[in-house]
Amino acid sequence: MHADTAAQPGLDAGLRRVLVVLCTTEIISWGVLYYAFPVLLPTIGGNTGWSLAAITAGFSASQIVAGLVGIPVGKLLDRHGPRAIMATGSVLAVLALVALASARSLVWFSAAWLLAGVAMAGVFYAPAFAALTRWYGPRRVTALTAVTLVAGLASTVFAPLTAVLNDQLDWRATYLVLAGFLAVTTIPLHLWGLRLPWPAVEHETVHTPSAVARSRPFLVLVVAMSLAAFSVYAVVINLVPLLTERGMTTTAAAVALGLGGVGQVLGRLGYARLAARTSVRTRTVLVLLVSAAVTVLLGVVPGPALLLIAGSVLAGVTRGIFTLVQATAITDRWGAVHYGQLNGLLTAPVMLTAAIAPWAGSALAAWLGGFPAVFVVLGAIGVLAAALSTASVPR
Repeated sequence: MHADTAAQPGLDAGLRRVLVVLCTTEIISWGVLYYAFPVLLPTIGGNTGWSLAAITAGFSASQIVAGLVGIPVGKLLDRHGPRAIMATGSVLAVLALVALASARSLVWFSAAWLLAGVAMAGVFYAPAFAALTRWYGPRRVTALTAVTLVAGLASTVFAPLTAVLNDQLDWRATYLVLAGFLAVTTIPLHLWGLRLPWPAVEHETVHTPSAVARSRPFLVLVVAMSLAAFSVYAVVINLVPLLTERGMTTTAAAVALGLGGVGQVLGRLGYARLAARTSVRTRTVLVLLVSAAVTVLLGVVPGPALLLIAGSVLAGVTRGIFTLVQATAITDRWGAVHYGQLNGLLTAPVMLTAAIAPWAGSALAAWLGGFPAVFVVLGAIGVLAAALSTASVPR
């Protein structure tokens, strides 16, 4: 069967079902497993007496595990498709959240986050992107944009929802409610919605995954994307501390962070047009440079609050486009044949740098005397990533 299943009219209904299911499960998975945590963090620290750094370390460890587990998961995706992997990931996610809610020691809490990391490898973007890339063929950019558009609202929906639950219940009961919601939605949706036959691919390239993975453009791409991810995701987690340092209330800063989620959606809406009008090298450099510029501006502009909120939205716009630049990086350069495996190899170090970004941001703030200086450093790292990315395209 040809990889372009989209060209067969009988499969269109199945493809639409896949898209709706992945839009739904991605926003829920990201909202519950990722965006609920920053909202609950102060309460967890206050109720348990554990240090915020130690609590955050568990969350960061989950990102590292997700990246590492994503490598073998990528191989399995190429061979077998996403249905069993994503359903299993949802089951593990529910178990991890129940374990978090019942943790009475920091060791148990951290172990629960490690299990959550394994779940993330099965339910976050990488398996969804692999599914859409193979099933949608030439129409993949439209499908990838749709999923990231919806999932980009995860913080906008789940940050306030988590805050409301936390006010009414407590952090443990909040995680149990979220676990129940995840269980009754994502598990059946993955089992029901991802039943399309997994298409074989025509070998459009003579390169083996190992040959591509050892090539200079691939290694440069990995370094550039990892540095860019460090800059982009350190901004997300450290934005609220920066804004509160600038004199905004925690609530106003949280709203600014939520509006960044709206910015992500706006950025992704324009990606198909950007992709059609630019080469892969040009758009990669452009997106990384604009992201770096916005980060530096957030660091050097002291106010007023409305300007800082606008900066947060702009940071969201570039973050949204960056997700799609990363999602299409492999196919734009080496085709779709070994997407799962190569994307796993690319995603692992990207997730590693994204995982240490929250901790590194806090550590840099202590060293540099505040978050404004941190944002200037993050912007400089973004510029370096943009410069490197020029050498990431094979001849």
